[in-house]
Amino acid sequence: MSDKENLPRGYRVYVDDNFHYMDEDERYCLGEFSTYAESLLAARNIVDAFFHEAKPGQTADELYNGYISFGEDPFIVAFGDAEQPDSHFSAWSYAKHLATERGKIPQGE
Repeated sequence: MSDKENLPRGYRVYVDDNFHYMDEDERYCLGEFSTYAESLLAARNIVDAFFHEAKPGQTADELYNGYISFGEDPFIVAFGDAEQPDSHFSAWSYAKHLATERGKIPQGE
């Protein structure tokens, strides 16, 4: 389908702001996707972008705490008759994984 704005079913990626926790006025819809894989990639890209901008040399704890304090928190919602995925995407869990991986390696090398 070329008109993704009017998909009869699919997945929406919404993005909350961790700095404004629980403030739905700060939420935006990143877009609609026809497959869960596309929506998952879009959600992960949001978290990846935060870590891409992180200061070199931070520990895993510093990276993760920075994310949960100031990063964007994407989540995926199925609509129409789209199947619910077997596993639930958690931006915080994904961020914890990235922080752990990046915190092991000195940045800039």
